[in-house]
Amino acid sequence: MSPSAPQRFLARLVLVRPGEGAILLLSTAYFFLLFYGYYLLRPVREAFGIARGADKLPWLMTGTMALMFLANPAFSALVSRFPRRRSIPMAYRFCGATLAAFYLAFRFLPGHGGPGLGYAFYIWLSVFNLFAVSIFWAFMADGLDQDQGRRLFGFIAMGGTLGAIAGASTTAFLAGHRVDAGTLLLVTILCLELAILCVRTLASRFGMGAGSADREPGPGLFQGIRLLAGSPYLALMALYILLYTITSTFLYMQQGAIVARTFTGAAARTAAFARIDLGVNVLTLVTQVFLSSRLIKAVGMRVVLCILPLLTLAGFGALWALPTFGTLALFQVLRRGLHYAVDRPAREVLYIPLGPGEKYKAKPFIDTFIYRAGDLLGTWTPALMAAARLPLGAVALAVSGAWVWGGVALGNLQRKR
Repeated sequence: MSPSAPQRFLARLVLVRPGEGAILLLSTAYFFLLFYGYYLLRPVREAFGIARGADKLPWLMTGTMALMFLANPAFSALVSRFPRRRSIPMAYRFCGATLAAFYLAFRFLPGHGGPGLGYAFYIWLSVFNLFAVSIFWAFMADGLDQDQGRRLFGFIAMGGTLGAIAGASTTAFLAGHRVDAGTLLLVTILCLELAILCVRTLASRFGMGAGSADREPGPGLFQGIRLLAGSPYLALMALYILLYTITSTFLYMQQGAIVARTFTGAAARTAAFARIDLGVNVLTLVTQVFLSSRLIKAVGMRVVLCILPLLTLAGFGALWALPTFGTLALFQVLRRGLHYAVDRPAREVLYIPLGPGEKYKAKPFIDTFIYRAGDLLGTWTPALMAAARLPLGAVALAVSGAWVWGGVALGNLQRKR
């Protein structure tokens, strides 16, 4: 039977093979729903975070790390007790129930719960986002093989990009029509329910039915930490994430300083940030649709894992030599666009050959706790460097160089698996 017109069109966009179209579209829709729901609430979170001043943000990040450290063993207990086809929907249902509790609190508590409830929501949503995305990629790595991951993960990641754009646009539109945050919470709960339908359908197509003989994650609340400590492969993944987040925070802080120095007034600065975001979204979408899968398959994982670290090393060098908005904008657009379109999908392929314990216990710990640890280190490092009278640019270059080494080492280990 010859392929239909939609199948032929899809095959031109991505390296999809017969029988993979439904899985590809369901996975992309699943990722879209997660990001759409999160980006509906992200502006609400940011407003709560600075309600009593931006100086509270480091403490909120510390609280986020503390909650992540508690959430990891709780999720480990869940995936140890129930099979994946049940534990993942249960985790999303718990998140939906928590959102419902926040909705009731915002609606009925005096003063909408005050800043304390706003800070609690900020911390909770920061944890939810990283966990939801980590679970998604663990599920994808569980259901697809390495060849499929290299070919399909880039396109699947496009669902998150479209969800982020649609969610942020929806919130901006509804805010202009005086729709309160409670409505956004309810829409996000609906998104989680639809995501659960995607999980159940995909689990059936992946062969994770009731009669499946697939292994499940082993027992132990802290198994993920033990697996990380005993595996050079996982340790390099954690180092790769840590160095990525530290350099991201460095760049974020330099961005604020350069934009504040270059533009006067809130409107001009907002427009500058918007131009950067627009460039990132355009580059991400174009790369995800036309290039990601082909690039990963053509040059191999070792080269792909070094693209972003090398770009970061060159970018910080350029910023140190020419700290202008044009340099910053080009660096940010290339770095963030290639991260979403190439680096993140390629990084998730690394988990495909691993066992359930590594995917559902070690991976969430790396994607949540280690990720936020990098944020925290990046936040406090500039103050320490200023106290030691060391230039932040030199430190950024050193960290970027270490990241290049980490990418090479991780790529070499991956080739041996």
